[in-house]
Amino acid sequence: MNKSDYRAKYKDLRATLSAENCDDKSLAIANNLLQLDIWDFEFYHLFLSIEKLKEINTEYILNILSGKDKNIVLSKSDFKSASMTHYLLTDSTLLKTNAWGIPEPQNGIQMQPEQLDVVFIPLLAFDKRGNRLGYGKGFYDRFLKNCKPSCLKIGLSFFEAEEELPTNIDDIALTHCITPDKIYTF
Repeated sequence: MNKSDYRAKYKDLRATLSAENCDDKSLAIANNLLQLDIWDFEFYHLFLSIEKLKEINTEYILNILSGKDKNIVLSKSDFKSASMTHYLLTDSTLLKTNAWGIPEPQNGIQMQPEQLDVVFIPLLAFDKRGNRLGYGKGFYDRFLKNCKPSCLKIGLSFFEAEEELPTNIDDIALTHCITPDKIYTF
């Protein structure tokens, strides 16, 4: 199968999940994250979920990070340049859902990718070697290549790993992936 085939497969699998099932799996993923030794860092980048695409509900992770008094960084996407700008989440940060259904910060203190210690990454699929498959626009690969080498790249997935996914030279691998049932370390 090629990347398009895998994307179609996992979009179809997500479509079969009920809202309650997505929520239960999202909570299980957040609980599994608590088992990782990642909580002594300073800056954590988190994506906010696109509900209509049945992405993992990251509200649980947001609550964990807030409860641990961590610095949370959110992104705003620029679809013309296929790039993201990153902002520190504060009490005064205004969030607004864009045309693609992504909640994004509208203001705030701008952060650079090399300042980030941990990045939680959306994906459609991943494999046993840490390769991830996103939506195909390359936003995260371009972003991750600018992060410091020690940055933890943690994928979040409702589904378990494929044996092997097709990759491109520009693809950035994960350091971990968390599913409702398992923690993968690469």
